[in-house]
Amino acid sequence: MLLSLVLHTYSMRYVLPAAVMMGTAPTYVLAWGAWRLLSAVLPTRFYREVDDRLYTIYQSMVLFFFENYTGVQVIIYGDLPKNKENVIYLSNHQCTVDWIIADMLAMRQNALGHVRYVLKDGLKWLPLYGWYFSQHGGVYVKRSAKFNEKEMREKLRAQMKAETPMYLVIFPEGTRYNPEIPKVIADSQSFAEKEGLAILKHVLTPRVKATHVAIDTMKDYLDAVYDVTVAYEGTVDHKGQRKLAPSMTEFLCKECPRVHIFIDRIELKDIPEEQMYMRRWLHERFEIKDKLLIEFYDAKDSKRRNKFPGKSVHSKLSLKKTLPSLLFLGGLTASMLLTESGRKLYVKTWIYGTLIGCLWVSIKP
Repeated sequence: MLLSLVLHTYSMRYVLPAAVMMGTAPTYVLAWGAWRLLSAVLPTRFYREVDDRLYTIYQSMVLFFFENYTGVQVIIYGDLPKNKENVIYLSNHQCTVDWIIADMLAMRQNALGHVRYVLKDGLKWLPLYGWYFSQHGGVYVKRSAKFNEKEMREKLRAQMKAETPMYLVIFPEGTRYNPEIPKVIADSQSFAEKEGLAILKHVLTPRVKATHVAIDTMKDYLDAVYDVTVAYEGTVDHKGQRKLAPSMTEFLCKECPRVHIFIDRIELKDIPEEQMYMRRWLHERFEIKDKLLIEFYDAKDSKRRNKFPGKSVHSKLSLKKTLPSLLFLGGLTASMLLTESGRKLYVKTWIYGTLIGCLWVSIKP
């Protein structure tokens, strides 16, 4: 019985972070909505600057839990510039924590508010978040034949016209690499073989459409492309076989001791412009990722496993960058919930905010 209680308590480690992150969402949306209304007659650029600052506050709170609370060690390899840039961020995709990794790097460049995501279309229906991500400059896309290139270009051009800082996160694989769903991996490898491309072991064959549209549309606006490879320690079983990467819940339960991030900064002039050639270039970049991950997971020399080649830095995030946001949003939410009128407003924000958001994204993606 005591063992069951201990295990249950351990598994509940994610409850506090989840409650705070989800619980402060209505407060955040109310603050953002008030600013959106007040800025209706102001230049778009001014609205974006404050929106980025608000987004930084919320995501800093999120990083408090994913870094300071978990105590995870963030190991960075390669070239991460100290200064913020307009970039496209290309990464392998294994789990929901991958979204947080982009925040971790952006925070270290003081560019957290500039993060925008290219998201699969179904995520636009998330309560509150789905609508807000679209308003913050996120782009929802459908896969394969349903991909709307014109719609994506128009949204990106609108962002450039408003001089919106851009840290655009794209996962070219289109879905997660999941060793527990071998059919997806097998289909990806079969497609690569059919197309005469190298077969990849630890990543899926990348899709080029969203990447091509983004780079082609913003080529004169971007400073660089960040090619990012992520590996989570502890994702190999006792037989040496790769396991599923940690979910957000598992990560918050402190089941990942270290996350390794390899960054390669690529100049725009080194990327081919035509889609056919960019497709080959993108696949070559994923071949490099695959080799890095083979070294990480499968190196014959055990001393070379669980790390990428080259120099690394253990990058620790200061509480000064995250705790104030937690206290600010947590305090606002607690103040609202202390009064009856505040509680009513809180509940109505969840209900009507979700309904309005779903209506909005169904009419205007």
